[in-house]
Amino acid sequence: MPTYNKLVRDLIPNIIQSQGKYCKTSILGEEAYKMELRTKLEEEHKEYQEAETDALANEELADMLEVIYSLASVHGISEEELNEIRKVKADQRGAFKKRIFLIEADK
Repeated sequence: MPTYNKLVRDLIPNIIQSQGKYCKTSILGEEAYKMELRTKLEEEHKEYQEAETDALANEELADMLEVIYSLASVHGISEEELNEIRKVKADQRGAFKKRIFLIEADK
């Protein structure tokens, strides 16, 4: 039986069991959960980097966003509050839509 030892989406155990298979899970404490979310974000980022099509890249971006929203929650803010912080920063400093690549600048 394969061992995974990783954070999974909430319905994964139900999906496994609905297929007549066995799985063993545990509920993480607050600090372990935060650590595993960070690990999961790295995993999803790696999968995004390896995506070979736009469709696969978009799937991985959606996974990363889900993890980011969970991380925001453990840091004490909602999805809406996180999106508001993003909007304020974009209004103040811009986004990344103009494809500007800074080569050098005076200190």
